[in-house]
Amino acid sequence: MRSKFILLLAIVMGSITTILFYSYMKQYDATAAITESMVEVVVAAQPLKKNERITTDKVEVTSVPEKGLHPQAITSMEQLDGLIVNADISTGEVVLSHRVQREEDEKLFVSRKVKEGLRAVSVGVNFVQSVSNLVEPEDYVDVVFSEVIKVDGENIVNTELILENVRVLAVGRKLIESTSGENYMEYSAATLELTRDDTVRLVNASERGNIQLTLHSRVEEGS
Repeated sequence: MRSKFILLLAIVMGSITTILFYSYMKQYDATAAITESMVEVVVAAQPLKKNERITTDKVEVTSVPEKGLHPQAITSMEQLDGLIVNADISTGEVVLSHRVQREEDEKLFVSRKVKEGLRAVSVGVNFVQSVSNLVEPEDYVDVVFSEVIKVDGENIVNTELILENVRVLAVGRKLIESTSGENYMEYSAATLELTRDDTVRLVNASERGNIQLTLHSRVEEGS
């Protein structure tokens, strides 16, 4: 009889212990959820492309748990004022400090934009030669060369296509393509990315006559 009583008492005590344990864990989880520290971070409100200027309508602030927060996470809009994206950022992705840079920093490292084995060379262009100053960094152009030659004693204008599908590195001192709302800027030079031999050909052409840029469609380049 005594052994049955002890067994019953053990079962009851075990049940009580289990109930108390689960009750404690529920309260602990609830308390942890309430007391977990949250911080604000800036995330992309839309896809951000490389070389795109960040504006307040392209990003938003959201709260995330402080525990596990990336040390390079941007935590305020003010930190992004006037910065340029240097790598694509997806919608909802936390903006990290190493994924953005100042426009001044980009200008300091123009050599980083030049692909290995190629060269950067600048040529003078006027309003018409630069497609009404509409050519932008990262556009692709063809280069047309014109010169006056003598044929049977007469001056004849000879025009030929000398370079095709050339990448534009910069226009004037601007290495970043324009974004909507940015002020218009005139320029009188374009910096192109060419092979070593083509740089010589371009410089020679610009000294002998006139060059003109013809702009490729970006839809065509991306297709």
